[in-house]
Parts: sequence; C-alpha cells; structure tokens
Amino acid sequence: HSNTLRGLVKTIDGIGDEDIQDVAFPTGIPVIYKFDRNMNPIRPSGDQQTAFQIHMKGLFLEKPGLLKEALKREEEWAQSVPGYDSTMARKSRPMTPIERSLFKLQAERELKTWAGQFIDPSKEVEDDGNDGNQGKPMRFLSMDEIWDKALNKEDVPTKEKEEYNLSPKPSLVRDPNPKEEPLTPGMITTNTPCVTSIPEGSEDDQNVPVRRDAVIVIIRHGKTEHNKLKLFTGWEDAPLAKEGIEEAKEAGRLLKKHGFEFDVVYTSWLSRAIETAWYVMDEMDCIWLPLIKTWRLNERMYGRLTGLSKRMVAQRHGEKKFKAWRRGYKTRPPPVSSFSRHYPGNDKRYNKYLNDVRYSVSESVIRTIEAGNIELHRKLPKSESLKDCMDRTIPYFTERIVPEAINQGKRVLISSSENAIRGLLMHLCEIPEDRITELEIPNGLPLIFDIKSKCLKLLDDGTGRDPLEVYNFGKAASYLFRPCQNEDGTPDEECDIRYMMDIAEQKTASLPTSQKATLEAIKRKVSGLEASE
Repeated sequence: HSNTLRGLVKTIDGIGDEDIQDVAFPTGIPVIYKFDRNMNPIRPSGDQQTAFQIHMKGLFLEKPGLLKEALKREEEWAQSVPGYDSTMARKSRPMTPIERSLFKLQAERELKTWAGQFIDPSKEVEDDGNDGNQGKPMRFLSMDEIWDKALNKEDVPTKEKEEYNLSPKPSLVRDPNPKEEPLTPGMITTNTPCVTSIPEGSEDDQNVPVRRDAVIVIIRHGKTEHNKLKLFTGWEDAPLAKEGIEEAKEAGRLLKKHGFEFDVVYTSWLSRAIETAWYVMDEMDCIWLPLIKTWRLNERMYGRLTGLSKRMVAQRHGEKKFKAWRRGYKTRPPPVSSFSRHYPGNDKRYNKYLNDVRYSVSESVIRTIEAGNIELHRKLPKSESLKDCMDRTIPYFTERIVPEAINQGKRVLISSSENAIRGLLMHLCEIPEDRITELEIPNGLPLIFDIKSKCLKLLDDGTGRDPLEVYNFGKAASYLFRPCQNEDGTPDEECDIRYMMDIAEQKTASLPTSQKATLEAIKRKVSGLEASE
C-alpha cells in the first residue's frame, strides 16, 4: 500500500518528515533498490522508460501513466480497428511460469514501443488519488539532478525487526443433540457416500450457519493441460488449465454454500496446487488465510517419465512395465540424471529453499566439480514410487498438521496432488497397501473428512446426482465411503439419509429380504419425522 511503502523508503533513503510528503507511489509500478555491502542504497542504472523520483534512490521501472495510457489507447483501437489483435491478449492458453513471465515482458515491451508513437512521455501525469501523496504532483529527477545528488552520500538508519506472536484461534466445539432416539439399522454394505445436504439459507450467503468444528477438507488441484493430454506430470510445474481454474472456483463456491470456513491452508510447492488453494480461498472471501507450503505435499516424482505421454510410454516399454511404473506401490520409474531439467536439484526452489533432508555426497561432488568451488547439495529425489511419496506425505501430516492444527481445533484445507492425497487417505481411511493404487482422486472435488466420525463425506451440489456415477474414485472407492457413525455407534446425523436411500435403492435390488425390510423401516422412520415437523 502507498503509505506503507512510503514508510519503508523513508527508512531506506533517510527522508525527512516533510520531504516524505512529496513521495508518491503510483499503482502497479515496481520500484528497484540496489545496496552496497554496507546496505547503503545506490542508484541503479535506468533508461528512457524508467524514472527516478525526488528524494528517492529507487528506480521506477516505468514512467507513471505510460502503460496505463497505452492500454487505454489500445482498447480504443481494438474497438474501432477491424481485426486489431490486442498485444496483451495474444495468448490465452495456460503457460508454465517461465512462459508466462517471458510473454508478459515481451508484450509490455511491444506495447510501450507502440505507445511511444502516440503518447508524449513528458506530458504531466494525471493524479488519480491512489499514490498516497495527498494529491500533490509527482516530482521526478532529471539526469543532471541525479548526478548532483549522487555526490552527497546519506546514512541509512538501521532497521529494527519486531516479532509478532499470533495466538492460536480458540476452537468452538458443537455438541450434537439429536431430537429423537435414532434408529440403528442392520449394516447394508452398499458403501454409498455420505452426502451432506445443502443447509437452509444457502441462497443468501449471510444466513448460512458457519461450521465451527475442527475438520479436514482435502482437494486435488484442478485440471492442467498435462492432465488433459494424459502426460506424466510429477514435479513438472504445470499451471491450471481454464477448466481447472473453474473447478477450483466451483469448489470454493460449494464450500461457502455449505458454511465452511478455514483457519489454515496447506499446499505443496507446485503452482497447480497453490493456484487451486488461491481460487478456493478467493471464492470464500478468505484470501488472507495463512498459507503453508511444503514440498512434502508435492506430487510423486516420476523420474524420466516426467512430461512423457502415458500412451507413448505404454507403447514403447510394454503394458506390463507401464502399469508397474504408474501403479506399482514400490516400483520406481527410471530416474532422471543429475543434469536433467526435470531433476529438482536444478530448480531454484528446491536447490535453495529445501533444507530438511540430508546432504548427498555424490551430488555435492558433481556440483563442486561443475562450479569449481565447494558446493553442498541435498539428497533430492530422482524418481519415486508411490510408497516413497507416502513416506514423506504421511509423516508430515501426522507430525506437523495434526499437532499444529487439528489438535488445536482448527479447520484445515489441504490442496495437493493425486498421489500425495492417496497417502493422506490411506492413513485416514485405513486403505490397504495392495488396494491404494486402485484409488482415483477427481480434480477439484472437496473431500470432507469428519474428525468426530472418522468418515469421508461429500457435499451436495444441488443436482441430486449420484457422486459415484459423476466422479471416478476407482476400484477402491468402497474403502473411502464406509457408513458414517458417531462415537456411540449411531448414524452420523449430517449424512442425508434420503439421498443415500435413493442411491441404495438402485444398488440393492438383490439384497436379502431382511435387509430390504430394514431399509423400508428407515424410510418409514424418516417419513414420520418429516410429518411431525
């Protein structure tokens, strides 16, 4: 924010109380500072499209108003010139982060070059009141003034750091108080999902009752272009596709409609999981929530299969090897080399910031020879089996998320990838090792794990559709959707019994007569409750 930044540069540049009133921060323009070894600010070099402001040594990467005026002029051209192609909208497909950055940089350069033919950069900038200097005109320095001021060195006050200790939010526990003695039926082994019905008042967001109990909501990231093309993605940082963005937004809207709120969000270091968390939080009006990122929630590392077509791998190596690499619990795909672009050690985020694994002697020797000086390198995965992925995911959940959030009564959202989520569900739902590879996780679907009933639930989206027909959970779906019961053995009151009975009727035509009688008894009980209300 403008006044926050003015306070920051006041400290960096040693600006006085009166002079700081002349400093302005136009919206959306980066300011670059360079420092010497003693942390004194020095002026970076600029060009005709950059600017220095009075009292500051920071470099504005754009002359305020230039790009804004260019965009305005281009919009007029787009409306009046037939076939005009907007520079900033030439690519609409999802891109990897480096593609996105390079495209944006190139587009802005083209736009500024084009704008220079029609816009006078020396024209006084219109003040829109958002730059924080109370309506004063912005004062920029000429090169002569910069050279004159460069002769005078200023001392920079030492910045003092403060630590902010945030106390955890107290949890509010709702005690269930059923109106009547529930009817406990005989077990009907249809394993239909527990679907939580839409609460009353959901049409008006202000009247939806907020869920206060501790809960775990797990969501697999929305679709990516890699998913659509059926490529092995792994640690490849593929962003969300257009459909994936909409899936994440819809998940946020559905959670909000059901009264969910969160206290903390966990996600991986992969853009698709982070973006999914952002879109969900944005739809729930809680973008400010603490977002904890960890590489231990990353997708499984697919080694040399990363980026390859699954169909091509099956054709080249045979169906047997393909299934073992893709679905084998303990089988690792072929590893990448130390110099592959898919090796995490060649990615800055892991090479620089991953510090909770031991050092690798062999990799340190390779990096030392390559750099010509001593380089220590962590032992990063070159390939992972499903078990390897779970060996990092489950301990993080039990040793970090459970004590730091769940045991504190917090409501937790976890946005991650399919194999990391398989590990979480294997632990939470007690799925056997020999069946976990048969579990499928749909993109963008919130999975609600009720901590009290130890049960996985789905949310009613208002369509009345059978989730098992809409979404593919794989052959191991029966391990996810077991009957939800409270600690005393009674049915979980949140499960919509009428919805479950509709599904059960379709799947229990061959039930024994005794179990059919039990089902009819439940239906009569529910009908009686509705009549009494």
